[in-house]
Amino acid sequence: MWRNLRLLAPAILMLLLISCGRSAPPVQAASPRSPLQPLDEKREVRVTGIVQAVHSSKVLVPQIAGNYSRMTLTRIIANGTQVQAGDPIATFDATAQMDAARDAQAKFDDLGHQADQKRAQNRADREKRATDLQQAQADLAKAEIDLRKGPVLGEIERLQDEEKARIARLHVESLKKSNASHDQSDDANLRYMELQRDRQKVAMERAQANIDKLEVKAPLAGMAAQENVSRGNSFGHAQEGDQLWRGQPLVSIFDPTEMMVRCNIGEPDIAAVVPGGKAKVYLDAYPDLVFPAHVEFVSPVAAGGLGTPIKTFVAVFLIDKTDPRLLPDLSAAILMEPPSSVGTSK
Repeated sequence: MWRNLRLLAPAILMLLLISCGRSAPPVQAASPRSPLQPLDEKREVRVTGIVQAVHSSKVLVPQIAGNYSRMTLTRIIANGTQVQAGDPIATFDATAQMDAARDAQAKFDDLGHQADQKRAQNRADREKRATDLQQAQADLAKAEIDLRKGPVLGEIERLQDEEKARIARLHVESLKKSNASHDQSDDANLRYMELQRDRQKVAMERAQANIDKLEVKAPLAGMAAQENVSRGNSFGHAQEGDQLWRGQPLVSIFDPTEMMVRCNIGEPDIAAVVPGGKAKVYLDAYPDLVFPAHVEFVSPVAAGGLGTPIKTFVAVFLIDKTDPRLLPDLSAAILMEPPSSVGTSK
């Protein structure tokens, strides 16, 4: 046994010398980097949204005065038609309103003639009452003159003159009161007739305003896009002859020269989306089309749904190019490459 140990001792000594002769590899010190410093890298922000028009307006079924909840469509503009502001968009049946306007016009004219006749009659009656009052005042003056003859007249004649003067004075006072009452009554009757005439004028103007509202016109220049409405048990574009409820969306008018994409951006990506930043817009309906765009608006406040901790920011991308295939309500994907930030350490 000791002989074997003596044979292995030189080999063990040789291995120890070799292992001690090798030098350890140098350890390179890692440069300290703050965990909050961003890396020097570029990342792309991808979001989705809906194409919308910058300038658009919805044309509704008109709401007219009176008990008219449903109206019959007689004409509507074709889908995709280019219109100018003030061009007719749709027309509804105005037969009932025209009849109401015609009746109101006839009653207005009749009451106007009656008011003129009443005014002339009041003027004639007022003149007659004024004449009667002047006659009564003349009789009173004559009676007062006869009273001055009292000293030279007999007792009976003096008493008769006094009675005549008293009756003439009471007659004058009575005429003054009755004339005032008659004038007030005539003025009230005339005013009542004028109010009836004015009421018919208001009804006539209301019917005419309803007729004007039943011809719907474009509020702005752009392209017309028909809205889907309830037609029986289905939805579809309105057609001539349909009875529509007032306030229903009928046609959308939008300006195709200025389009935008509205989308929601998550909190991790909002720091990379700044106003003026460049982006590319891809339409799901036309994968080959690419539109340049830029960030027009970014909401400074995040919003989220009820019962969820996820918050998003609203951003608006304005498309810098026009195309006839770029229409509202198309789904779009936005690719944006934010500016890179370089983290340095000292």
